[in-house]
Amino acid sequence: MKIVLPFILVLFTFCVSAQRTDRDLQKKIEALIQGFNGDIGVYVYDLSKNKVAAINADTIFPTASMVKVPILVGLMHKIHNGGLNYHQDMLFTDSVRYSEGEEILASFKDSQHIALNTLMMLMMSMSDNGASLWLQGLSGGGIQINKYLDSLGMRDTRVNSRTPGRKENWNQYGWGQTTPKEMATLMKDIVENKIIDKQISERMLRLMSRQFWDEDAISQIPPNIFVADKSGAVDQTRDEVLYVNCANPYIFCICTKNIKDTSWETNNEAWVLTRKISALLWKHFNPKSNWQPDEYLK
Repeated sequence: MKIVLPFILVLFTFCVSAQRTDRDLQKKIEALIQGFNGDIGVYVYDLSKNKVAAINADTIFPTASMVKVPILVGLMHKIHNGGLNYHQDMLFTDSVRYSEGEEILASFKDSQHIALNTLMMLMMSMSDNGASLWLQGLSGGGIQINKYLDSLGMRDTRVNSRTPGRKENWNQYGWGQTTPKEMATLMKDIVENKIIDKQISERMLRLMSRQFWDEDAISQIPPNIFVADKSGAVDQTRDEVLYVNCANPYIFCICTKNIKDTSWETNNEAWVLTRKISALLWKHFNPKSNWQPDEYLK
C-alpha cells in the first residue's frame, strides 16, 4: 500500500492537470507562434471552464509597462490603509519630474496641482512613466510592492527599478519582471475581488478598462465588450495582459523578449502576433460571433 498510494496520487494529479488544459486551444496557439523571431510566453485562462492554455508560462520576462499593475496594487494598499486618499490633491514639483517629451506629466510646471486619481489615470490609461514612478514612490516603493506580491504567492513578479537589492534584476529585465502565468493570475485575483476587497478590486478593473493604447490585443475584441488591459513595450519586448468579460470570459497574457523586430510601427512582428492570438481567442470563446475588426488607421 505504501508503494501503490504515492503512484495513485501522482497519476491522479497528472490526470487533473491534463483535464485542465484546453488541448484544442493549446495546439492552435502553438501553431500560431511557430517561427516567431524571439522568446514568447502565453497564458490563457478560461474562467467558465477552469481550463488553461500555456506556453513558457513560468518563464521570466521583462514587464515593460505591465509593471504598472503591481504598482497599482501597492498604491491601493496605501489608500486602503489610510496613507493616501483617492481624491487627494498632489503637488507636482521638479523633484518628481521624470522626463521631458510627449508624456503628459512632463509638460507640468513646477508647483502645479494634480489629483491622485488623475495621476492613476495617467499611469493606467496613458501609461505615463513620470506619473507611474511618482506613484511607485507614493505607494511605499518597490520593496513594499514586492512584499504585497509575495503575499499573493508571486515568486517571480517584482518591481526592479529604484528598488534596493534588485540592481542585477534591473540590468536583466528592466523596470519589472513577471511570468505570463503570474501576471494572468494577478489579473484573475483582481477580477475575483481578491485584492483587498470588492470595492478596491472593482476600482482597479475600471481604471484598467480605459485604455488609450488599444490598437493591439484590444483591437481584436468588439468595442461593446468590457476589457481590462495593460500593455507594455520596450525595444526588445512587447507584452499585454487583459481580462475579457464576454459570454465565456477569459484572461490572456502574452510576454516577449529578445525580439529581433525592434521597430515601433504597427506591423512590428510581436504586435502582429499579439493581434493574431487575440483574434484567435475571441473566435475560440465566441464561436457564433460574426464581428470583424476594422483595418488599422494609418
